[in-house]
Amino acid sequence: MRHFALFVILLLVTFLAYLSSCQSNISIQTAQYAVNGQKVYKAHCENCHGGKGEGLGTLYPPLTDKNFFAENRKKLACIVRHGLQEEIEVSGQKYDQPMPGNTMLTDLDIAYVLTYITTRFGGIDSTYTHEEVKSALADCRP
Repeated sequence: MRHFALFVILLLVTFLAYLSSCQSNISIQTAQYAVNGQKVYKAHCENCHGGKGEGLGTLYPPLTDKNFFAENRKKLACIVRHGLQEEIEVSGQKYDQPMPGNTMLTDLDIAYVLTYITTRFGGIDSTYTHEEVKSALADCRP
């Protein structure tokens, strides 16, 4: 039993050393937001935008266009909360199917899901903070 306990401790120390040696660009906060955002995404976004953010043909845009995310960072919270009724261009393709708003999501839920989408599908290594989303939503014109 004593040898087993030592083995488990040694295994844990080795695992922690391995984890600390990994050089990730994603902060702990970003990772936490993304994990929570995955749950929100699955419940509210995945049906239209797909499990891998690939979109749905010409109906719903993919969530993989890093440039779209960068150019529209301040608008994304508004799009999630209030939806979108105008034509947009994503990855060179035009989309004009209306997107319903997600008015039941909290500001924090929106921060979580935007962090998940942009880190998982868009290749951006930054957090949409709760404060950033609150500020963006205060400036929205639904």
